[in-house]
Amino acid sequence: MEILQIVGLGLIAAILIVVVKQQRPEVVIQLSIAAGVIIFILILEKISGVFSVIEELSNRADIDRLYLSTILKIIGTAYIGEFGAQICRDAGESAVAAKIELAAKILVIILAMPIIVALLESIIRLIP
Repeated sequence: MEILQIVGLGLIAAILIVVVKQQRPEVVIQLSIAAGVIIFILILEKISGVFSVIEELSNRADIDRLYLSTILKIIGTAYIGEFGAQICRDAGESAVAAKIELAAKILVIILAMPIIVALLESIIRLIP
């Protein structure tokens, strides 16, 4: 069970961070980032499986690849933004975390514009 590995790694990282924080607080953020990256690597194979299923379903439904790639970019941007914001919060920089989240939200809107435009154009064509 992958979740047991992930939770175990997270608990070990948390305990290590608590212990190291007393002696070398400047190393704590690197430990947190390393734990996050290792956890991401552990789930990377599962993520690629999800992408394969989504791509297969979109091919069967004859959905334009532009829309699928845009949606995947939006999901990636949201997750990366959240990951960066959480790292900043771990480092005690919640103001920077808020700026990262705001930037991620704006980028999501920008990435979604082609889909929004296509949807609005479809609606306009339906209205006489």
